[in-house]
Amino acid sequence: MFVIRRELRNPILAPQRERPWESEATFNPSAVRVEDGVRIFYRALGNPSALQTPSAELSTIGTAFSEDGVHFHSRQQAIAPQEEWDRFGCEDPRVTRFEGKWYCCYTALGGYPFGPGNIKAAIAVGDSPEHFNERHLITPFNAKASTLFPERVGGDVVLMLTAHTDWTQDHPRPTIALARAKRVEDFYDPAYWSQWHEHLADHAIPELRRTDSDHIEVGAPPVLTEKGWLLIYSYIQEYYDEKKRIFSVEAALLDRDDPTKLISRTESILVPQEYYETYGLVPRIVFPSGATVTDGTLEIWYGGADTVCAKASVKLRDLLRALDPERPARTFIRAEENPILTPQGDGFESREVMNAAAIDLPPAPHGTDGSSVYLLYRAMGADNTSTVGLAVSRDGVHIDERLPAPIYEPRADFERKHGKPDGNSGCEDPRIVRMGDTLHMTYTAYDGVNVPGGAISSISVDDFLARRFDRWSAPFILTPPGIDDKDLALLPEKIGGKYLLYHRINHQICADLLDDLSSDKRASRGIEVLAPRLGMWDSAKVGIAAPPFKVAGGKWLMIYHGISRHATYRLGAALLAEDGLTVLARTADPIFEPLERYEQEGTVPNVVFSCGAVIRDDSLLLYYGGGDDVLGVATASLAHIIDALS
Repeated sequence: MFVIRRELRNPILAPQRERPWESEATFNPSAVRVEDGVRIFYRALGNPSALQTPSAELSTIGTAFSEDGVHFHSRQQAIAPQEEWDRFGCEDPRVTRFEGKWYCCYTALGGYPFGPGNIKAAIAVGDSPEHFNERHLITPFNAKASTLFPERVGGDVVLMLTAHTDWTQDHPRPTIALARAKRVEDFYDPAYWSQWHEHLADHAIPELRRTDSDHIEVGAPPVLTEKGWLLIYSYIQEYYDEKKRIFSVEAALLDRDDPTKLISRTESILVPQEYYETYGLVPRIVFPSGATVTDGTLEIWYGGADTVCAKASVKLRDLLRALDPERPARTFIRAEENPILTPQGDGFESREVMNAAAIDLPPAPHGTDGSSVYLLYRAMGADNTSTVGLAVSRDGVHIDERLPAPIYEPRADFERKHGKPDGNSGCEDPRIVRMGDTLHMTYTAYDGVNVPGGAISSISVDDFLARRFDRWSAPFILTPPGIDDKDLALLPEKIGGKYLLYHRINHQICADLLDDLSSDKRASRGIEVLAPRLGMWDSAKVGIAAPPFKVAGGKWLMIYHGISRHATYRLGAALLAEDGLTVLARTADPIFEPLERYEQEGTVPNVVFSCGAVIRDDSLLLYYGGGDDVLGVATASLAHIIDALS
């Protein structure tokens, strides 16, 4: 698991009206760490040229310097059009210091209007970052986003580029490929590229696009790590549909000795969310163009909305761990005993058992030594009525006792079946917290006709342990009437003397502060806590999993489920401030996903759905439904999770 953190002072570079050559936009930065700071090169967009580009701004390449990597100064124009093949603009630099010289690869615009026939890759060479005294056209064919590797691979100079970025009938898809030579100068020879292009497929890295409607482009110059070459690249979903198009950032790990071999890759890890990414000359764009490593942190430099320069960071070790193909289970490790609960008999749990609330309680006076984990699981019989069953485990994995009858059944009219005799109804997906001597269970109440609502019922700890389940309080609805509202959970402590209730409205996690828990108090504000991230693994819907846990510093750890546009349920994590409302960090990748057969198949395939978890020492035991059929458990190091989120 890893967290992408945007620089708090973003955007770090914005256009300046008093400089005509960068008055419209400054974006897509390429960064190089030097001895006393950071040097960036960026695409600068100036006013339209009356003679060259009367209908479009002219692109040149600027440079700036910063001692701290945030506050940039000494801005100046580094590369401007001067050759016939770049006279209409120089775009999107990728800069590498290689064997004593500075190489700036850029996109050269040789004609107007712009099209595949006049967009090619070029390179400028200099002895210093302020002075590039020679330049060369690289490709005779359409290409963009070229970059030199910062060191040789197997004795060769290696150049990476995106060939045929712009669609044509002959070349309908982009190809990221590698060119190798003994000297950089070999890349200036058209004959080299003629032969290379004849065998383009032999030089390509494996296809990164998931569908033909998507688009890819080289992002930053590759970064050498202990695990291989790390490539940060641009991934554009639904590229050819302006209404559906989503720009995002992804990462891939390439073999150190043969970078055409793909070791592993992420899904989208950064999408447009902030104002400087969603508003600008071209809205809703994040475009990666630089990557540097400082003190174990990978810095991703990117353009926002084709207008400004921005920066984000991630702990390099966390990202590499997520890219490790030997760790397919991600953060959580499944118990070998999984599934720990399956349907049984011909009664209340004959069809499905899943989605258990969990509470770690000391034994009743007549019980054994030590605490036990009580699993209040959703059970369904032949008539598809959801009830709550109870299983008990001393070690949190092996089931020591499983009660033969439900401990909680539909009692109120809002949860009794009013639809078809075999339609879904009842008490679904319970979550439980202990506050003082009382257990509060929240759940989804559904009558099969009206929209689901969030309900609550309570019982004393003594009555629960003594199994006096007839003493559950009368349930009532906490959520607004007429609104499909699920995934209720209480924070285990009051905030400012009030109960904090999480629930899901409009596919996002919301919260409400309630003076008390009574039948005349309903959620009414819907404070947004966590929303789906369009284009990422949790793009369609998010909802809380287990009630949050208090961790060091008074903060709260929230596990949540996210649903992708392909209807896959996975889990992520977020760190909340003491108020339980402010998100301090959120995982960019899922921390648990369907991998096993009992998760990928079932009543609802590709589902891991959690309602409960407990902490024992450093172990977080997560209970989850697999495929909406069975119950499993997985464990993770709490310290590891908190470290990644901190």
